[in-house]
Amino acid sequence: MAELKTKQTEASVEEYLDTIEDPRRRADCAAISALMKRVTKFEPKMWGPSIVGFGSYHYRYETGHEGDACLAGFSFRRPEIVVYIADGFESREELLQQRKRQCQPGRMVQ
Repeated sequence: MAELKTKQTEASVEEYLDTIEDPRRRADCAAISALMKRVTKFEPKMWGPSIVGFGSYHYRYETGHEGDACLAGFSFRRPEIVVYIADGFESREELLQQRKRQCQPGRMVQ
């Protein structure tokens, strides 16, 4: 079985956020990071080279494929910010409600 590419690393979240050139997008990502930290109660960690994740869980499919993933996270993907929230995460609905409040014209968080 192939090794998973997206796994928790020791890379710096701050350094990743500093690579975002657009100051408004960088500020949006910092706000999302603070929100996710507050709601999940986990410190941000890098998952692969471009996902900021919070917490983790282990999954296993019927096919035998298994691995670890973050409970919640986000990634800056030009021109959008992609948000990941695991199904079954107890604070999922709270994060989704907070996300809706952060979506503004010209500043949509996907």
